[in-house]
Amino acid sequence: MKILFMGTPDFAKESLEKLVDSGYEIVGVITPPDRPKGRGMKMIACPVKEYALEKNLKVFQPEKLVNNKEFKETIKKLNPDLFCVVSYGKILPKSFLQIPKKGAINVHPSLLPKYRGSAPIQWAILNGDKSTGVTIMYMNEKMDAGDIILQKEVEIDEDETTGELWSRLSTIGAEMLAEVVENIKNEKEKRVKQPEEYTLAPMIEKSMAKIDFEKFESKKIKNLVRGLNPFLGAYSILEGKKVKFWKVDILDINDFINKFEEYREFKYRIEEMEPGYIILSDEKFGLYIRTIDGILSVLEIQGENSRKMNISDYLRGNKINVGLKFE
Repeated sequence: MKILFMGTPDFAKESLEKLVDSGYEIVGVITPPDRPKGRGMKMIACPVKEYALEKNLKVFQPEKLVNNKEFKETIKKLNPDLFCVVSYGKILPKSFLQIPKKGAINVHPSLLPKYRGSAPIQWAILNGDKSTGVTIMYMNEKMDAGDIILQKEVEIDEDETTGELWSRLSTIGAEMLAEVVENIKNEKEKRVKQPEEYTLAPMIEKSMAKIDFEKFESKKIKNLVRGLNPFLGAYSILEGKKVKFWKVDILDINDFINKFEEYREFKYRIEEMEPGYIILSDEKFGLYIRTIDGILSVLEIQGENSRKMNISDYLRGNKINVGLKFE
C-alpha cells in the first residue's frame, strides 16, 4: 500500500504518525505552503510538515491543486494506491481524486452527515451537543459527502473545550484511519451512502466571539467560551478594555445564595440587576456576573495585553469593582 498523505494541523499529524508507525509506505506528504505568523511574521511550517521532514518523507506544498497539471503529473509518478486526507483545508478536484487506485479517504471529526465543513468540533461544542464522533469516508468532489466507511460516536463532557475534544478526536481518528487502511488493503472495507439531509459547520468568524450579556442565556455563554477555547477566545468589554473568558461555570440565583449566605437578604437586588453587572469580585471567592437567567462564575480570564490566568491570580493583581458592567 503506497499512501499519499494530505494534512495540516496537529490533528492530522497524529494520523500521519499512526500510519508511519503501522509500517505503511508514505510516498509523499502534501501540506499548504508555509505562512508568516507572529509579530516577526516568521515563516512557520505546519505540524504535518515538521513531522514529515523529521521522518525524511517527501513534502509537497502546492499553492493550489485546481488546474495544476504539472503537480498532478508529479503525483501520478508516485503511483499511490490511496490518498489519506486529514484536515488539509483545500478542495481536491475530481481529476486529482481519481489518481489513486483505491481512492481517497478522509478523516472527519463529526458523525456525518452532521457538521459537514471546516469547524465540526467547534460547532458541536457551541451548540451544546452531548455527543459527536469521527467519520472515515471516501472522498468525492462534494464537501464531506462521500460514502461512509467507519464511524465512532464519542460523548462530550459538559465542561469539555474545543481544544480538549480536538485532542481526543485526533487520537480516535488516527486509530480508526489505521484500521480502515488495513481493511482497504485486504479489500474488507464496507461503504454506506450518506443520507441526502445534512448540516453544515462553517468557519468560525471573529465576530462570533463577543459575549452579548443582554441576549445570551448562561448556557449559551458557557458553550461559547468552551467552543472558542483555545482558538480565538470569547470576550466582553469592561471599562473600554477587552477581557477574554477561557473557563466559566453557571449557577442559578438560589445556588449563588446557598453558596454565599450573606447575599440572601439582597436576593431581590440581584434579581433586578441587568445582565452583565458584576455581583461579586473577590480574589478568594472569584468573579460572578449577572446573566439573563442566572449567574456566570468566571474561572479563567485574560485581561487586555495580559496572559491567561485563573481568576484568583488575576484578581490578586487586577481590581474589578462590584457594580461595573460587562458590555
